Amino acid sequence: MDEDIPEDAAIVLFDGVCNLCNGFVQYIFPRDPEGKYRFASLQSDVGQALLAEHDLATEELDSIVLIEGGESYVKSSAIIRIATGLGGRYRLLSPFRYVPEAVRDRVYDFVADNRYRWFGKKDRCMMPSGDVESRFIE
Repeated sequence: MDEDIPEDAAIVLFDGVCNLCNGFVQYIFPRDPEGKYRFASLQSDVGQALLAEHDLATEELDSIVLIEGGESYVKSSAIIRIATGLGGRYRLLSPFRYVPEAVRDRVYDFVADNRYRWFGKKDRCMMPSGDVESRFIE
């Protein structure tokens, strides 16, 4: 892995062509001034390597994945953990971890299945710029 990535960094993997997923990354960035979270698209070489390293399907690109502390979290578990990690009012999502994962992921999958239709899709992965670029892993 990249030597410039702090060992305690949490890595958010996302669908780089999905407008909703890109919006989620853009939402996290200003709310994480300490730079806890780093980002990579699921389609990138780094994303594919991290998926394989954590025994996650490399061909499934419909999930937010969080790699943190040597563990991987997917779908609703990743969202809840990221929100909790942001602190403040975002911690209000924390109690949802007590909702059975199967129920949470059913809602997550419904949104994921419709995300391109509702929010659109890019022709290629987002190319970060400015301050955001420094937090992307290549």
